[in-house]
Amino acid sequence: MGRLSGFRYREIVKILKRLGFEFHHQAAGSHEIWFNPETGRFTTIPNHSGSTPEGTLRAILKQAGIEPDELLKLG
Repeated sequence: MGRLSGFRYREIVKILKRLGFEFHHQAAGSHEIWFNPETGRFTTIPNHSGSTPEGTLRAILKQAGIEPDELLKLG
């Protein structure tokens, strides 16, 4: 398991809120769009049970402009 494995939806959302992201709207199925008004960035978060796969979390972080180390520090 990588160092970004094991994060659940609620943990990811909690960290995104600390970084200034807000819920923007519901997307297709169980996905949500979050927006940071300070940076103008959007990111898509799947609202699934269980842990978010590491590759999915890396894609979320890339969209949001967040370094993995910053997430680990806040998580």
